[in-house]
Amino acid sequence: MIVVDSNVLAYLYLPGKRTADAEALLDQDPEWAAPVLWRSQFRNILAGYMRRKILTFEQACRLQNEAEDLLAGSEFEVDSRAVLELERDSDCSAYDCEFLALAIRLDTKLVTADKKMLRAFPTRTMALAAG
Repeated sequence: MIVVDSNVLAYLYLPGKRTADAEALLDQDPEWAAPVLWRSQFRNILAGYMRRKILTFEQACRLQNEAEDLLAGSEFEVDSRAVLELERDSDCSAYDCEFLALAIRLDTKLVTADKKMLRAFPTRTMALAAG
């Protein structure tokens, strides 16, 4: 099991230059987890695509449902104190630290393309491999 951030999910479901990387990651480790926050972040990404007329409302709803199906049973609440401690000790947002707090709780890695997270937490993060 790995923890993935919302951008990795977006790369998987929204075709682009990192889609193949996200697909390869899913093939390599199909057990993905995320804090419940991922839902709001992913919806916000989809909303941006709708505003730019890249996705229709129905397409966005379908992608949200597909992502929810992928993470069914692997969404977790995180401890607020743990998140705030991670945020305090880094230059990362509390939002990003939710994903890291979950990775620590599950004793696994956070897979991300976020350079700031990769620099701040090198032992707990893993870069989404560029294909």
